[in-house]
Amino acid sequence: MTGRMSRQILLAAAVAASLAACAGVSPAPKNAAQDPSLGVPKDNRLTGYFAANPIDGKALLGPPPTPDSLRGRADRERYEETRALAGSPRWAEATRDDDIWGAGSGALRRYSCALGVKLGDKETPAVSRLLHRMELDVRTVGTPPKDFYNRTRPLIGDDKPVCVARAEWMKTNASYPSGHSMTGWSWALVLSEIAPDRTDGLMAAGKTIGESRVICGVHFQSDVEAGRTLAAAMVARLHAEPQFQADLARAKAELAQAPKATDLSCPAA
Repeated sequence: MTGRMSRQILLAAAVAASLAACAGVSPAPKNAAQDPSLGVPKDNRLTGYFAANPIDGKALLGPPPTPDSLRGRADRERYEETRALAGSPRWAEATRDDDIWGAGSGALRRYSCALGVKLGDKETPAVSRLLHRMELDVRTVGTPPKDFYNRTRPLIGDDKPVCVARAEWMKTNASYPSGHSMTGWSWALVLSEIAPDRTDGLMAAGKTIGESRVICGVHFQSDVEAGRTLAAAMVARLHAEPQFQADLARAKAELAQAPKATDLSCPAA
């Protein structure tokens, strides 16, 4: 190996270490635990649309704010102030939003309410297939920067109230970017494409699901914002995938014929 090549390798290693140090993070453990609230498709034959990750999320997002930066301090202050919402109606809604897939009580119902159509594996199988496959792509695209920056979640290290049960996986599943925020925003974007006359409500649903992660105390505000950025890039790239385009067309046709629901229990938030 030449001296020049050695210097280049050392420089690359130093840059990577510097990024991690600046962000106040350490390398993620191998096989970090997954967030069980994201669930898995009932049809385990489903895969995402991407055969391989086409987006460099690490470069797109850059590192999370350092704890002592202005944004880092704002993140912590937002976490602290939202602990006062414990027991409130908004807290209860954030708890329901933690369950991405629950058609009657989870985040999915926000989109049902925005559309006026009950979404679900039985009611709208084509839409459900589209959303499930997109959520698998969220993992493909979101996991590399999450593991690389390995930001500790805001609830680790204190005993203040959070809206979900504390669990061991939270110690190893990193905070930045938020997978729930990525999923919620990507669904909002694609469903708005399918039903453009419902865009306001659908995008509000996607925004609220991200905000619920902050209220729950499981993510910082900048984690949520990073999730939206990466979701937008992912959705833009999905349109180059023929299978996505085919499933999107089927979902459009299905929603156009879906009966309007009159028994939805819609959240106030």
